[in-house]
Parts: sequence; structure tokens; C-alpha cells
Amino acid sequence: MKNNSTGLVYSTEGGRMCPDCRQPLAQCTCKATPVVKGDGVVRVSRQSKGRGGKTVTLVKGLPLDDGALAALGKGLRAACGSGGTVKDGVIEVQGDHCETVMAALVKAGFDPKRTGG
Repeated sequence: MKNNSTGLVYSTEGGRMCPDCRQPLAQCTCKATPVVKGDGVVRVSRQSKGRGGKTVTLVKGLPLDDGALAALGKGLRAACGSGGTVKDGVIEVQGDHCETVMAALVKAGFDPKRTGG
């Protein structure tokens, strides 16, 4: 039995593809709702492994799409006065800013949990 739900998900030419209309997401004609990468449990942790001894604060599990995640990441970096990035649904803030990030997430309406040591 052939499964019709499988298909092209990513193309080097157009990037991420819409699962319904098979177009690049930027040119999607059906405007399907984007898949949210988070699981709904917001986790804030500190990590320095594999970063040359530099510490970063990680925020995982946010139930937001890419645009809202980038905007929240920008706000968190501004609140901490630090740099950072958003990669694969994870917000990275340079430095050890766990308490500041958790306070900003509570203010934004999330219920963050502190993970790690």
C-alpha cells in the first residue's frame, strides 16, 4: 500500500516546502498553518559544552512559529543586553542570563522551567 502523505519536505533550490501545495513556504498558495517545533514546555538551560568554554543560555520548547520565535529571541537578547541567535527552534543568548530570560518569559506569558545544573 502506497502512502500518499510522504513527499518533498526540503529542496536545496527553494528551502522548506509546504506539505499541502508542494510549493516553497515563501510562495505557498494554500497558506497551511506552519508546523510548530516546540512541545509546549519551555525549558531554559545554560550550556558551555562544545563552545570553546563560552557560556550560552538556551530556550527550548517554545510553541511559536519561526517569525514569532525570531521576534521573541530579539526581545530576550535586548533584555539581557547580549548577542545570540535562533537555530532550529532554539533561542541562544550569549552569556549566563538564565534568571533574566526566565523573568522575561514569565512577563511574556510563558511558564518556563529551569533545566540543567
